[in-house]
Amino acid sequence: MQLASLVHQYQPELEAKYAARLLPGQRRAMAAMLRCRTAAAGQLQLQCSDCAGRYSQPLSCGHRSCPQCQNHQASVWLDRQRAKLLPVEYFMVTFSVPRELRSLAWRHQRLMYKCLFDVASSTLKDFGLNPKHLGADIGMSAVLHTHNRRLDYHPHLHVIVPGGGLDPARRQWRKTRGYLFNEFALAKVFRARLLAALIDAGLSLPDKLPLQWVVDCRSVGKGGPALEYLSRYLYRGTISEKNIIANRDGMVRFRYVDAKTGTTQYRSLSGADFLWLVLQHVLPKGFHRVRDYGFLHANAKQRLSVLQLVLHVIINAVAARARPLFKCPRCHTPMRITGIVRSAWSSG
Repeated sequence: MQLASLVHQYQPELEAKYAARLLPGQRRAMAAMLRCRTAAAGQLQLQCSDCAGRYSQPLSCGHRSCPQCQNHQASVWLDRQRAKLLPVEYFMVTFSVPRELRSLAWRHQRLMYKCLFDVASSTLKDFGLNPKHLGADIGMSAVLHTHNRRLDYHPHLHVIVPGGGLDPARRQWRKTRGYLFNEFALAKVFRARLLAALIDAGLSLPDKLPLQWVVDCRSVGKGGPALEYLSRYLYRGTISEKNIIANRDGMVRFRYVDAKTGTTQYRSLSGADFLWLVLQHVLPKGFHRVRDYGFLHANAKQRLSVLQLVLHVIINAVAARARPLFKCPRCHTPMRITGIVRSAWSSG
């Protein structure tokens, strides 16, 4: 079931119920999904190199909130991250914003998300540099999620961290000893720094905040499975269309896997409420959902070269991933693109 068809059907009800809360970025996301793979988005002109048949293919909208788009970008990101994998144990650290701060986060999304990235990365970096913990410069890849599996608003940060760090002075790799860092110590520092950052930014905090926050830190083996898990949520929208299982009598039903039990659960909402549930996770325009730090940063090539020598591995350059070919519907020969017809929207 296509999300675009639900937008087309329920947008009037959404506007009637949530017009005062809808942001410009959310309206742009809906408009993009309605255009996606239609003549309104423009068309590719194709010609078969064998039978000379001529065809046209509607363009995708390219919006990162559209579940029909961005598969190529997700694959490119995964290729790039796999090329950086090291032969060490990996950990996933999850920093969550407590329930009491979520309304504040919603009202100040760009600021809150930036603070979340800055504070989480600085906390992990300082723990790594501390001789009591590791005494080395670590690397990490952080990905912002704004929803839980039920699609409720729940901003949190997943950070993939190799189990060790580089001692630049001795040119040595310092390996972790079975675990990365103490979760409770991380949570304590993360809480203090995030609250201080929000106060410095001029935000008024709620009167009652929990004293104990949750930071989850767990081993994920060699890192590949964790990267694949994160890649599914990077560029493919909030919900996979295969999980939207029913649209009947004004109600939309979708399924999800419960994080605690591992069982499949179902949730039904009115069409307007379902669209609002999805659209509230549209990120501010231009905001980057994924960021790399330390020796995994794009500008850390020299440090990666040192790691090649220390760990006896070679980090190969990533070859450009070719886009899927269009095949002729008559003879199944790959077709070539002969032109692009831009729509009035795209040309404006």
